[in-house]
Amino acid sequence: MGGEDTGAEPPGGRTPFDDQRPEIGDSWARLRRLGLDPDRGRNARRITTAELEHRRRDNGLDQVLPVLRDSLIGPGGDTPLLLAIADAEGHVLWLEGSRPLLRSADSIGFDHGARWAEDEVGTNGIGLAVRTGRATQVHSAEHYLRSHHAWTCVAAPVRDPRTGALAGVIDLSGPAHTGAPYLLQLTVTAARLAETELRARHLESLHRLRTVAAPLLAGFTGPALVVDDAGWTAAASGMANMPRLHLPADGWGSTAVHRLPGLGECRVEPLAGGWLVRPVGGPPADPAEQAEGARVRLDLTSPDRPELWVSGAAGSWSYGPSPRHAELLLLLAVHRDGLSAADLAGALFGDRARTVTVRAELSRLRRHLGGLLEHRPYRLAGSAEVSVRAPAEPYDLLPGSNAPAVREIRAALAAGTLSLPT
Repeated sequence: MGGEDTGAEPPGGRTPFDDQRPEIGDSWARLRRLGLDPDRGRNARRITTAELEHRRRDNGLDQVLPVLRDSLIGPGGDTPLLLAIADAEGHVLWLEGSRPLLRSADSIGFDHGARWAEDEVGTNGIGLAVRTGRATQVHSAEHYLRSHHAWTCVAAPVRDPRTGALAGVIDLSGPAHTGAPYLLQLTVTAARLAETELRARHLESLHRLRTVAAPLLAGFTGPALVVDDAGWTAAASGMANMPRLHLPADGWGSTAVHRLPGLGECRVEPLAGGWLVRPVGGPPADPAEQAEGARVRLDLTSPDRPELWVSGAAGSWSYGPSPRHAELLLLLAVHRDGLSAADLAGALFGDRARTVTVRAELSRLRRHLGGLLEHRPYRLAGSAEVSVRAPAEPYDLLPGSNAPAVREIRAALAAGTLSLPT
């Protein structure tokens, strides 16, 4: 993997790739490119007390905090671990545990309001989970900063079930000797518990929207549906229920009529907490029309939230792909001539025999892309104009991916030997 040598010696005098897991090696390589000093780091940015309270109220995880506290550190707070809950930017919103551990954490700047992003405090559980969107453990000398070698931390992301975006991170930290394999699974379980609470709230909000929508829909003779601001369907009348509607790529804007995938021309009107959508015009575009002259932009600038934007004759819409679909879309955007199932299996898993898994994922992806995804070989439609927006730092390109081909693309971008379609 290429990259400039900033002159900063990595921790322990080792290269970032000696006997390390890929996510740790990639993190170290990234931090070396950014010039982070492993002996000093940077002063972690802090938010004000007022901003801290504001983020606590808006984060949504405050409701599940009592359960997390009791489950992870016990009612007495004498467990040799600290429980931290951070927001999607890595700001520590809550930090609880024994007083001796809290004092030790304070000595390295790990306290309320501090932003524990990798760029400022090096490789750590919270920063890695924020950037990659994956559960992770960083133990002792895996931390980029030498001052953190006495610690171990495990962290798991919590996602907003409405959008799939990162809502926050749950982290357990303690002295390096307290590290145990089960802590990572425990933290992942706690994150799933938090997501279950967020999902329950979302279902409640859909129920409230459905209550508002029911008498409204009863007054229409034609097809109609009501969706929330994230596109989830609360109620439908005279048409098959669509779990979620692809929203227009540029928002609803000031235009009352939009052409939506799968529905054709629709009149859209705002409701309290959502939108009323009524098909009023021509039929939905067929696959050929959907692909003809389409502009496809894969936006990977946000490490946490890849986005696919499509516009053309069939209307405009956006789709937040899963991590696996984002990998597939990136590979198909780079290889416009197409790839076989075996090629994609090798690129994703390092095993060309895993074609069944690849075909299943591509089948799911086709439900979103329709005629934009062709096969034999698999490729994006040749008539479509395809571009990729990548982050400025190559190692921020799908940072949660350990796929061999994605790691090769990051390395080639860092070395300047590859350019993505723009």
